[in-house]
Amino acid sequence: MHVMKTPPSRTTWIFTALAVLTLLLFMADLAVGAVSIPLREVWAALFKADALTDASTVSAGTVLIVRRIRLIKAAVALLAGMALSVSGLQMQTLFRNPLAGPYVLGISSGASLGVALFILGAPILGLTAHAAVATLGLAGSAWLGAALLLALVALVSRRVKDIMVILILGMMLSSGIGALVQILQYLSHENALKSFVIWTMGSLGDVTVPQLWLLIPAVLIGLALAVAAVKPLNMLLLGEDYARTMGLNVRRSRRLIFLSTVFLAGTVTAFCGPIGFIGLAVPHVARMLFREADHRILIPGAALCGAVVLLLCDIISKGLTLPINSITALLGIPMVIWVVIRHKNIV
Repeated sequence: MHVMKTPPSRTTWIFTALAVLTLLLFMADLAVGAVSIPLREVWAALFKADALTDASTVSAGTVLIVRRIRLIKAAVALLAGMALSVSGLQMQTLFRNPLAGPYVLGISSGASLGVALFILGAPILGLTAHAAVATLGLAGSAWLGAALLLALVALVSRRVKDIMVILILGMMLSSGIGALVQILQYLSHENALKSFVIWTMGSLGDVTVPQLWLLIPAVLIGLALAVAAVKPLNMLLLGEDYARTMGLNVRRSRRLIFLSTVFLAGTVTAFCGPIGFIGLAVPHVARMLFREADHRILIPGAALCGAVVLLLCDIISKGLTLPINSITALLGIPMVIWVVIRHKNIV
């Protein structure tokens, strides 16, 4: 008796293609830069334990470039793309707004205010002398700023049901925070001001190894919380009133989603600066690819799409020697325009 095998579904093929594309772009990101490195040398530098001593395999300079510079930056691009995309997906579902995202709702601005207070105030308090304290302080201030802003937006959203009002509120809060940051810049010392201005440009290459060891678990925690919120997110697709009738504890679910977003968007903003359009545009790319509203598919799908997009942006930015934010904007703006034109058809 022959057993008929079920052919792989369309969703399985898309996930496989995205995973392979992520791996290829990750390797390409390690090969591209001021000095191009052949992929076979990248592979040898990564996986051959004797690469530093075996000159016939690959040069010591190549090993150092791949392992200590490009590997960290590529890992940051991978994690940041996943984090921003998933946080944007959660915000769009929670607020039922296709234009919601960490940047638009002011969450990234809240994290930026926390970072500004720390970077510009830490030298006065003498907190920059210790690397571990500086790393924890940077992340903690971003988490706190993002959490406070998100809590304020959520509080208003409970009283105001119009999603456009909430969106405008987020934009106004972002502008207000921008004004506060400008005041802090005006009053700060020259060295602290220079550090903060460089941070505001957004960069994937300024993350140190100690910061990476904090970035990795923070993003993984945020992603785990997002996975735990899959069922509430699916129930919230039809509104909070419907979710309550189905027995969902909306307040507890909202806290879970907020906590996930704070870890994801807050951590990336702390270490990479404000990177725009990824959290806003990529969730829509995932919806178009998978043609699904189920967050069991959308969350891993958005994570992989985000990794692909930000790795691609990093490769392009290195090739053209442009800031990462300019590339994400050029790729994200057409998608945002499409969302504005056809927002009624967005799932």
